[in-house]
This record gives sequence, structure tokens and C-alpha cells, in this order.
Amino acid sequence: MADVTFTSPAMPKDVTVYAIAGDTRTLLSVAKEHKVPIHFECENGECGSCACEVSVLSGKTPLGISLTEKEKTVLKLAGKITQQQIDDAEVKDLPPPWRLACQFIVRHEDILVKF
Repeated sequence: MADVTFTSPAMPKDVTVYAIAGDTRTLLSVAKEHKVPIHFECENGECGSCACEVSVLSGKTPLGISLTEKEKTVLKLAGKITQQQIDDAEVKDLPPPWRLACQFIVRHEDILVKF
């Protein structure tokens, strides 16, 4: 179980929604279900339009969440993440701050999503 708080200059106020952990839905599908206006185009990790900054609200070390190959490529080409952050994600299970909403699977930790 996780609270997902969405924040953006495109919204009049922050929106916090409840996401069921283990349900394997993407952050984009949770946003769409709750009518959060995250921009998206392809929905399969190739265009990068749904890039968002994700941070854990607990103050604890974030859970390691694998980046898809598409995320690595798209986010690196967009200048959102570095090769070092990719290496840290793969070796140390330290997720980078930027993710693609269409690829990010919501886990059992409260997160803040900036877009």
C-alpha cells in the first residue's frame, strides 16, 4: 500500500492517491485512473514524454526498482540521468530520481511525483 502524491505547476493543488502495492500497475496507469494530467504519448517507454521526478517520502533508502532498457536509453538521451546513476541502479539498487511514468511500477512506499 502506498500513497502517491502528484505535484505539478499544471495542477491547482497536489493530489494524493492510494495505490495498491503488488498490483504491478504503472505510475502512468495510476495517474490516468485518478485523472492526474501527466503528459504522455506512446505509453511504452520510447518517447520520454512521461518523464517525471520520483522521490520517496519516508526518508528511508528507496527500494531498488529496475529500470527498463527503454528507460535507460530514453532518460539518458534526454539528459535526465547519467551513466553513473544507471550503474548505481544496477549495482547498488539505488533508483535514479527521474523515471518514465509508463515504465515505473508503484511499490509499497509513499512517493512524491513531480512532473
